Amino acid sequence: MSFPRAAGILLHPTSLPSHGGVGDFGPAAYSFIDFLAAARQGIWQVLPLGPLGYGNSPYSATSAFAGNPILISLERLADQGWIDRKQVARLDAASGPVDYDRVFHQKMPLLFEAGRAFLRSATGDSLRRFESFCSENSWWLDEFVLFDALRAKHKLACWNQWPHELAHREPSAMAEARKELAEDLRIRRALQFAFYQQWGDLRRYCRERNIRIVGDVAIFVNHDSADVWMHRELFRLNGNLDPEVVAGVPPDFFSKTGQRWGNPLYRWDVMKERGYQWWIQRLRWATHHCDYIRLDHFRGFDQFWEIPAGEVTAVNGRWVDGPRDDLFLKLREALGGLPFFAEDLGFITPEVHALRDRLQMPGMAVLQFGFGDEGAHMYLPHRAAGKVMYTGTHDNDTVVGWWNSGAADHERRNADAYVGRSDDGIHWAFIRAVICSPASLSIVPLQDVFGLGSDARMNTPSLDNGNWRWRFEQSQLKDEFAAKLARLVELSDRVPKQ
Repeated sequence: MSFPRAAGILLHPTSLPSHGGVGDFGPAAYSFIDFLAAARQGIWQVLPLGPLGYGNSPYSATSAFAGNPILISLERLADQGWIDRKQVARLDAASGPVDYDRVFHQKMPLLFEAGRAFLRSATGDSLRRFESFCSENSWWLDEFVLFDALRAKHKLACWNQWPHELAHREPSAMAEARKELAEDLRIRRALQFAFYQQWGDLRRYCRERNIRIVGDVAIFVNHDSADVWMHRELFRLNGNLDPEVVAGVPPDFFSKTGQRWGNPLYRWDVMKERGYQWWIQRLRWATHHCDYIRLDHFRGFDQFWEIPAGEVTAVNGRWVDGPRDDLFLKLREALGGLPFFAEDLGFITPEVHALRDRLQMPGMAVLQFGFGDEGAHMYLPHRAAGKVMYTGTHDNDTVVGWWNSGAADHERRNADAYVGRSDDGIHWAFIRAVICSPASLSIVPLQDVFGLGSDARMNTPSLDNGNWRWRFEQSQLKDEFAAKLARLVELSDRVPKQ
């Protein structure tokens, strides 16, 4: 599908300056949306919103359907009487990078206390809404909360290291676990209810200001997830229930040894036999909670890089055919349309471009990639018609960081020739080039609006630790930035449509 011309900002909710050590769906999120509205932005792009797994990466969630509870605003729960505001006030202040260990240690007990209090006191409409949520979402919710509770009980050990009867989901063991953990499961259901209530409220606030949400769906799921535990037959696992082959990409721009992500690969033949129902459920859920979806690693739907699980790097892998058109025809039939765009960056074959074109799905262009050799020119604005164009993504350095230390001399010379010198900084030169491009959507990470350096980078691919921690401070959302963006939006005909 084609998207109406619009401009937007890329910012994951964890980066908001919320009270409590991590961004959430509370007052800071609403202030950020007010900034977007003042800046005439029609798009807010987020990263995946699932519960965090390995490395605190949003791309390594423990569920493809559940929400990340640390994004729940305790302040908003206090407004609703779920918890005493004095307890919330004792949390860490709003500034500084996310310390996930500290956040989990401080915030999760309060969330559980709030959930317990809600279940004790809920009556009338709030109780009916909770029960309706549980009933309508039982198809994923019941198994997720059981997985989550068992994972906590076994000290975050991967599910295939649990007792045999639980790892293999023997009915008697499952029934006993549900009985033993009944109260815990009900609290975890309440937290998922709170998550989706708050996310829904935030989306309505965006919609009232003509701001659409771009969600993000990772192609693969984490081995240590409710999805793999529930649907082992859909994944390539060995007799020990470990992955026999894992996902990644071969050596590329980001890493000389490639990227070994470690996710189990799908049994696409089984998926096909079942009419791709798991994928249909997954993307129906995603489109229910976001307006547009970025499909991460689109190349993997054409061919994916298969790495033997015993390999420590991604060098020794091979390309294997994916589901291609077959999956997307089923999705289009089930969903009535494909409001997706494809992350098609890196080394992309003509076959991948042809698949995307057949599906009429926009691709992506990242301006930072456009100043290398002639082949890189595909990422420049004059070739971005119909695409979604970025100054950089969550995997890139910031524009200022790239300019100061990441770019080669010839890339800086080429960028200087293309976007010109700018009195207000190279980041604004890049922002102007992207917003004024013929791309359907132009999206700028908030770090680039602020002109921040490499210390504000969100993620460095192949780096195991230290990612996903950046947060901004409320004082950085300056009126002058909003006014500057609004002027560009108006001049480039990207004013948001209702």
